[in-house]
Amino acid sequence: MKKIALSLGLFAFLAFQQPVTAGSSPSLTYQVNLNDRADDRFKVTLDVKGLKAENNVYQFAATAPGTYQTMDIGRFVHNFKAFDKKGRELEAKQISTNQWQLSNPAKVRKITYQISETWDTPVEENRIYAMCGTSLESDHALINGQGVFGYLKGMQSAPMRIKLAYPQEWQVGTALTIDKDGYYTADNYDHIVDSPILAGTLTKAETKFRNTTIDIYTYSKTGLIQSQDLLNNMTEMLEAANAFVVDFPVDRYTFLYHFEDETWGAWEHSYSSEYVYKEAPLTPAYANQLTDVAAHEFFHIITPLNIHSELIEQFNFVTPTPSQHLWLYEGTTEWASDMMRLRGKMIDLPAYLEDMTEKLIFDDRMDKNYSLHKLSLTSYTPEGQKQYGNIYHRGAVVAALLDIRLLELSEGKRGLREVVNELSKEYGPKKAFSEAEFFNLFASRTYPEIEDFFNRYVKGAETLPLSDYFGKLGIIYQESVKTGNIKPHVGYAFAFADGNIVFTKVDEKLQKMGLQNGDVLVAFNGVNITLENAQQEIKKLSAARPGDANTYIVLRNGNKQEVKTIVLEKEEELRHQFKINEAANPKQSALRNRWMTNL
Repeated sequence: MKKIALSLGLFAFLAFQQPVTAGSSPSLTYQVNLNDRADDRFKVTLDVKGLKAENNVYQFAATAPGTYQTMDIGRFVHNFKAFDKKGRELEAKQISTNQWQLSNPAKVRKITYQISETWDTPVEENRIYAMCGTSLESDHALINGQGVFGYLKGMQSAPMRIKLAYPQEWQVGTALTIDKDGYYTADNYDHIVDSPILAGTLTKAETKFRNTTIDIYTYSKTGLIQSQDLLNNMTEMLEAANAFVVDFPVDRYTFLYHFEDETWGAWEHSYSSEYVYKEAPLTPAYANQLTDVAAHEFFHIITPLNIHSELIEQFNFVTPTPSQHLWLYEGTTEWASDMMRLRGKMIDLPAYLEDMTEKLIFDDRMDKNYSLHKLSLTSYTPEGQKQYGNIYHRGAVVAALLDIRLLELSEGKRGLREVVNELSKEYGPKKAFSEAEFFNLFASRTYPEIEDFFNRYVKGAETLPLSDYFGKLGIIYQESVKTGNIKPHVGYAFAFADGNIVFTKVDEKLQKMGLQNGDVLVAFNGVNITLENAQQEIKKLSAARPGDANTYIVLRNGNKQEVKTIVLEKEEELRHQFKINEAANPKQSALRNRWMTNL
């Protein structure tokens, strides 16, 4: 990332601001100076009046919805100060990583602080995912609300206004609305966290889709990728999504794209989604990859926006509190993004089944005894983070099986799509379901047999009935197919934890050579490995031959060690193979046709 050193200073920033008129504004009015980008720090001012004794703590977020990671944003805060109406400084004392205590809140009229962008600020642990973080550069800024703003104790639900000062040539992309005075408005702190802001030298594209306005804002480092090109590639997906959910339940949706040096992924929100990807030519393959991810994030307008528990509606920013229904928020969403493309004829059945194979191969690398329910409840822990990626893989497969089971029980009249759409209309953005009762609620809305399904495959970790369930559709499933061909064998799998790539399931032969389960991969054959280049570098093993030598640098018990191994060999085994049963009976064929159709 490029860094700049403008030096307007905090004093000049404060002098630039205008006081808030008492009684004419919401309780919290923030101002952020994006003209002063010195030291990679956001300069923030909060104008406030009428605080009470119970509003004596200013809280920064420990985590945020949809991240499932500890953030501790207070680590990035500098020069936190409070002032009275005459500009005299009041005592403000840091009492924990994320909390500052105000000595006399009734007298506070202004709070100021600087907060470092997360992208360019190194931390020893709990590195924040880039798409959930903040960036402040010469030609753009990325704001995820929890990375810049906090709230006063007892005022998480208070309305907010945000004024951004930025270069005249910049434009701003966000799902937030702007009032007549140029302030972005948020209903409460949860709303600002749910509404990322991308500002800078952006391109914009817009379309009206039925009753929903779709906006795309794009920052591209060299201008290689334009918003209109992204929109052109996304239109078919939006058509498929609209048919799948039966009209979008939002009147406006904003896609925010950041293309620069690294690919990190995306973060969903109720009325927007934000993407951090490496800038590269928008080839058909790259465009398809981006659209696949967008399909997943866009479906979050259903869950958790319209189907969520009280833990999501009243989010705990102080203490990370997991929801047991992560399988619904992420697993079902991933399933839906695949099915909407299949039913929208964006992909054919063999392509869908190949994707299912890839998800099951990923599941093979995870702990088979780790249920989706346990994964949900441990998602904030180091143990759970090692399994976390499986919520998108095993989670989606379980949702696919649930869909088949519902269709079977309803004789092809009502699958998971239909149930989800019904629940979306029953609940909606402002009505939460009971965290403790949702499994029972879902079963009561469908069939008693679904309670058993949840107990075995969501709460439990029983072997998934893939052959039985896909057989109902006239699709043959085989867990393993031996080909007789001898192939090179890597001999291990990987897990990802705390930003590290960790060896798992290391073959006994490799263990004798010195490679151990739990080793952290640092370098491979002379190349330092990061999350960004790991896939590309490790892929080189596919071109290796049995007996070829490899050298790893690993971190074990805090010490770096060199380990030399050779490539193993084994009979080629094709895992998790699906094929259409050409001899399917009429009942199986009929159910498959219903399965591939929006009912």
